[in-house]
Amino acid sequence: MANTPYPQSYYAASANAVPPRPALQGDVETDVCVIGAGYTGLSSALFLLENGFRVTVLEAAKVGFGASGRNGGQIVNSYSRDIDVIERSVGPKQAQLLGQMAFEGGKIIRERVAKYQIQCDLKDGGVFAALNSKHMGHLESQKRLWERYGHTQLELLDERRIREVVACDNYVGGLLDMSGGHIHPLNLALGEAAAVESLGGTIYEQSAAVRIERGANPVVHTAEGRVRAKFIIVAGNAYLGNLVPELAAKSMPCGTQVITTAPLGDELARTLLPQDYCVEDCNYLLDYYRLTSDKRLIFGGGVVYGARDPANIEAIIRPKMLKAFPQLKDVKIDYAWTGNFLLTLSRLPQVGRLGDNIYYSQGCSGHGVTYTHLAGKVLAEALRGQAERFDAFADLPHYPFPGGQLLRTPFAALGAWYYGLRDKFGM
Repeated sequence: MANTPYPQSYYAASANAVPPRPALQGDVETDVCVIGAGYTGLSSALFLLENGFRVTVLEAAKVGFGASGRNGGQIVNSYSRDIDVIERSVGPKQAQLLGQMAFEGGKIIRERVAKYQIQCDLKDGGVFAALNSKHMGHLESQKRLWERYGHTQLELLDERRIREVVACDNYVGGLLDMSGGHIHPLNLALGEAAAVESLGGTIYEQSAAVRIERGANPVVHTAEGRVRAKFIIVAGNAYLGNLVPELAAKSMPCGTQVITTAPLGDELARTLLPQDYCVEDCNYLLDYYRLTSDKRLIFGGGVVYGARDPANIEAIIRPKMLKAFPQLKDVKIDYAWTGNFLLTLSRLPQVGRLGDNIYYSQGCSGHGVTYTHLAGKVLAEALRGQAERFDAFADLPHYPFPGGQLLRTPFAALGAWYYGLRDKFGM
C-alpha cells in the first residue's frame, strides 16, 4: 500500500513525535465510523468517545494531512459569512442558535488543549486589520453585532493603537479579539488524535474510504478492509473526492498558499508583532500572518480555485509579505506549501444527513479551525438524539455552483476577480 507523507511544510518539520498508525486490514465493527482524521473527524470522535460510543476513524493519508495540518493556525471566531448575513436569510430562532454557536469553537479548542495537555503553542489574541475607512466601518459594526451575542473580549484599535500591535503602515485601524489566537495546527490535530486513542478510539492511517455501502448497517470499504457501523460521519472536506457525489456537487476545493521565513530572532520578531497576536486583513482575498514559537513569520494568502498547486508559491506570497513588512526583504523563506479548503456558494458550512445514518459536515470556506471543532460537537449531539443545533445548520439553504462541476472553477475565479478589484480600489 502506498504511503502518503505530509507535505514539506514548516508544520510537518516541527511536528511532535507520534507513533506510527497501521492501515486497516480485515473487518472491523464499531458504533461510528468517521471518515477523515482532520479537525471535524477528530472533534466528532472525541465527543462521541466521551459519551460512550465506540469509534473507528479512517484517514486516507496521515492525521491532519489536509487543511487541519496546513492552515495559517489562526483561531478566528464566527463563520465565513457573519451572523448579520445569516439573520437576513433565516428565521430569528435559527439565527439566534447559529449566532450563539459562532464563538464556541475557540472555547472547545482551549478546553481540549487543557484537558488533554496538548502541546500546540497556543497563544491568545487575534487582530482584524482595516486597510481603509470602509473596512473600519465594517469592524465597528461587527463589534456591535458580536457583542449582541455575548462576545465581549473585543477592542477597537485606532491608527495609533494598531501600530502598537503590528509594525505595518498599511492599516488605518483594527479590531482585537482576545478570544482569538493562534496554534501550531498540525500539533493540535496530533494531540487530539492521541486523546481519541487514550479514550479507546482507533485511528487507521493510509486507509482511504473507497466506497460506502449504504443501508441499515452501513459499511465503509477501504483497499484492504471494511468497517461495519451503526453510523457514519463523513468529514473529508476538500479531500473527500467523489466518495459521496451528493456532497461534491455543492462544493469546490480551493487552494491557499503559505510561506514561512527563516528564524527572525527575538528582537526583529518583537518589532513586527510586539504582543505576538495573529493578524488577518479585511480584504475579500485576505492576507494573514503570525509568529511561530521559534520566531519565524508564517504568511499566507491568495486563492487558487479548483485546488491546483501553483508552480512557485513563494513568488505568489512573498510580494504580499513584503508589502506588509518591507523590512523583511533580505529574509530567506524556508518553507512554502499549499493546502486545500472547501468552498460553498453561500460561504456557509454544509451540515446534514444522508438517509438515517450517514452524517456530514463540510465547506468551512476558510474559517475551518474553530468551526470544525464546533461541528464535531454538533454532530455528536445529533447522534445522541439532540438535534436542535444540528438542525439549525442543516436547514441552511445550499445550492450547486452554476454550470455544475465543469464551470464552477471559472465561475468562482470570475467572482474572485471582481472582489479583488474591490479590494484594490477600496470599493
